Amino acid sequence: MTSKRNAPALDDTSKAIIELLQTDGRRSYSEIGKAVGLSEAAVRQRVQRLTDAGVMQIVAVTDPVQMGFARQAMIGVRVSGDARQVADALSELPFVVYVVMTAGSFDIIAEVLCEDDDELIEILNERIRGIEGVSATETFLYLHLRKQLYNWGTR
Repeated sequence: MTSKRNAPALDDTSKAIIELLQTDGRRSYSEIGKAVGLSEAAVRQRVQRLTDAGVMQIVAVTDPVQMGFARQAMIGVRVSGDARQVADALSELPFVVYVVMTAGSFDIIAEVLCEDDDELIEILNERIRGIEGVSATETFLYLHLRKQLYNWGTR
């Protein structure tokens, strides 16, 4: 993740390219070029610079349930000690797909994908609660995902 301090300055053309790709990540460079007034090669170079700088990623977004992950959960983690170390340890776990340090009643929130409840219990008891510095967890099970967007635009 690029922090705001390290993020390259984005001109209007780069922002337009990002917004077009947020709407359809499979849009051709030629089509994007026509929309923003650049050649296909110039768009390809800009996209490469933006991905190399960590400003954006182009990925396939899947439905976890259809991929075999029937149980999704958000886990609030309370930490005693350095939350950065716990966040780093959580980030190394393959079933953890999202880690954010927070302010409030939890120090960290992590999203996990599991095959079933038995796997979630094992992950909580054996892996997450076993990390040094984890003092408590609270699990929020996903019952039904109602909204998930990736086209929030640019500033």
